[in-house]
Amino acid sequence: MNRWIHTTAAMLAALAMGAVSPLALAHDDATLDRMQAPNGGQLRAAGALHYELVLAPVGAQGKTLPVAVYLTDHGGNTVSSEGATGTVTLLGQGQKTQVKLVAAGGNLLKGEGAYVPGPALKAIVSITPKGQAAAQARFTPYAIKATKPAASHAVHDHGDHAGHRH
Repeated sequence: MNRWIHTTAAMLAALAMGAVSPLALAHDDATLDRMQAPNGGQLRAAGALHYELVLAPVGAQGKTLPVAVYLTDHGGNTVSSEGATGTVTLLGQGQKTQVKLVAAGGNLLKGEGAYVPGPALKAIVSITPKGQAAAQARFTPYAIKATKPAASHAVHDHGDHAGHRH
């Protein structure tokens, strides 16, 4: 009887892992790049959340420029930034800038730092939401987006699993 229980448990675990893979595929970078981000930035999945990184437009100049990250769940619902902490590491043109993020109300974390907006810029966003584990996402915020952005967040497929509202 024990052998039957172990075999059944192993089969259920394998099925559960297979059920997760469509979720992971639904949130790959290419899919998120086709989506219209609510604040005009670039979306990335990070753990249980989506981060939207918004930087100054190409051509913007100044000693420091704004950096904003908006938090949403995988259903596109806003997630409070209250109590969250984070950093954005900006890499480009031989320059590395670390920007501290602070909660700024609603689902927004913001900061400012020295960077040159342009296609070569890359960013690493690390956020620790209140009461949750830290999660990281990598961005290419000025990369050319796909030519057919999705009309809304509800377009992409989350597979057949509970807990996601569209």
